[in-house]
Amino acid sequence: MRSSQSRRQFVKGVASALALPVIVPSRALGLDGAVAPSNRITAAVIGLGDRGPGHLGELAHFKDVEIIGVCDVRRDRAEEFRKWVDNRQDKKGCLGTQDFRELLARPDLDAVTIAAPENWHAYMSVAAMNAGKDVYCEKALALTVAEGRLVCDAVKRTGRILQAGIQQRSDRNFRFACELARNGYLGKLHTVTVAVPSGRRKLKLEAAPVPDSLAYDLWLGPAVFKPYRAGIEAFNWYFYRDYCAGWIQSWGVHHLDIALWGAPAFEASTLEIEGTASYEAEGDADVSFGWDVTMRTPDGLVMRFYEEGMSPVGHGVRFTGDKGWVQVVRGRIWSEPGNLMDVVIKPNEEQLYVSNHHMENFIQCIKTRRQPAATAEVCQKATAVSLAADIATRTGRKLVWDNKAERFTNDEAANRLLVRTTRKEWEIA
Repeated sequence: MRSSQSRRQFVKGVASALALPVIVPSRALGLDGAVAPSNRITAAVIGLGDRGPGHLGELAHFKDVEIIGVCDVRRDRAEEFRKWVDNRQDKKGCLGTQDFRELLARPDLDAVTIAAPENWHAYMSVAAMNAGKDVYCEKALALTVAEGRLVCDAVKRTGRILQAGIQQRSDRNFRFACELARNGYLGKLHTVTVAVPSGRRKLKLEAAPVPDSLAYDLWLGPAVFKPYRAGIEAFNWYFYRDYCAGWIQSWGVHHLDIALWGAPAFEASTLEIEGTASYEAEGDADVSFGWDVTMRTPDGLVMRFYEEGMSPVGHGVRFTGDKGWVQVVRGRIWSEPGNLMDVVIKPNEEQLYVSNHHMENFIQCIKTRRQPAATAEVCQKATAVSLAADIATRTGRKLVWDNKAERFTNDEAANRLLVRTTRKEWEIA
């Protein structure tokens, strides 16, 4: 090997090189509308069933986000969406995996979105934050009140951003309804009515061999082991308490959050809760369906929480005061009197957090480190109320829920339902 180049030759060569223009692709500098690599947020999506593909579609629209990984316990789903990402970004290299821990181990990953079953929400969120990642996690915050509190504690301990997937916090109509209620335009508020669907269905899933493409043990995660049942991994899990508390929680948390946003008295101290629910006599779904729950604050403000088919006002959230009411659902808001829709909230009145796109709000908060529209604490409150309502119907007793202590004050048997048994290897650290 020759290494005898003279100093004069070396200097001459360097001078010649410096005289030549350095050609850097405009895309690398962010000059063609693209974002330079150093300014991009790298993201991955965990769970590609019901909600995960929507996360991918939203993330793919942001020029300042690069999707570098996807995960699903079904090998074929992970591979399908890995290819989709590579084609969408016109760039090879997205990692497809069945094990989310492969993604969390990557030092070049900034953020994850989590769309696995509720059974997984707390463990994955805490693990991601412990690994230094910001998190967008679907609702509910966790399967139990106790696990939700661990998520909130992890946010404080790690300083990470967590946006909960209660996206109505980023909808103008829901925000406006809450501002009308909070600023007295309805008069003295006395009743809030909340109604959501139950997803009622009769299920009888038969025992079957585990599909070759499914990493079943990873699908189960923290849940106690039970033999595989055909189709449990595809949407049906919503109706089995090992993986979800049912739509009283999974759908309920959306509208209950709006009720709490518009009427913060419900989260101020204690709630008296009582109600009933029905269950499918046939099949093996074990979540509640036909629920009718009443919650009452010490000052007498009442919330009625229904399966929508039992609600006297139909689906949605209605705030009712002694001067009128406003009702809101996705895509529509209406009131009595009708001219409430013409109200403009004044600068000196209470104005709520403004976000008009939930995923975009998450991305912006990663950059600014500002708190997002739907923090872990916000989602924990709605999650806890949904579960307290479910527990009240299961016990058949009038319970008193302490929002601050996150416990019932009058029933230790009910308090035992705030936690669950998990497999030791998936205990939250």
